[in-house]
Amino acid sequence: MSGSAMKAGTPARLLKIGEVAKLAGVGIEALRFYERQGLLTPSTRTESGYRLYGEDALEQLDFVRRSQALGFSLSEIAAIVAESRAGRKPCSTVRDLVRQRIRELDDRLAELKRYRRELAKTLEGWESLGDVKGHVCGLIESTDAQSPRLQSRKIGRKANVD
Repeated sequence: MSGSAMKAGTPARLLKIGEVAKLAGVGIEALRFYERQGLLTPSTRTESGYRLYGEDALEQLDFVRRSQALGFSLSEIAAIVAESRAGRKPCSTVRDLVRQRIRELDDRLAELKRYRRELAKTLEGWESLGDVKGHVCGLIESTDAQSPRLQSRKIGRKANVD
């Protein structure tokens, strides 16, 4: 039995959206957004249309928070939740997503290492140049760097020395 499960025979407590927001430490608009994304489902609505949530909503929000801490996007979390609600165990999907994320991180780290090497080489060349004439800074103006994307940076060492 989960920590929020009620004893048999005891009616489940329904929480208003503000109560859930306060207990979970998230904003009301975030709860509405999570509901639209399929991450949170209100148990019912009052006659006047106010959302009422079961205490399991706090567990759902904790799952979302933990998933985000692991780097999952909200759309990925929604897919995981949908798979679970369909009666399937999403653990295989989760492992596949994490494997893909690790590959992406490895690629990004390799890219950052290449960029660092290029930048260090450029700095080494600049160290002996001193101040370089330019509109703002001749060191920067004399490079052949064109793109802000790391993978296309080609920092040269052409410079006009005073």
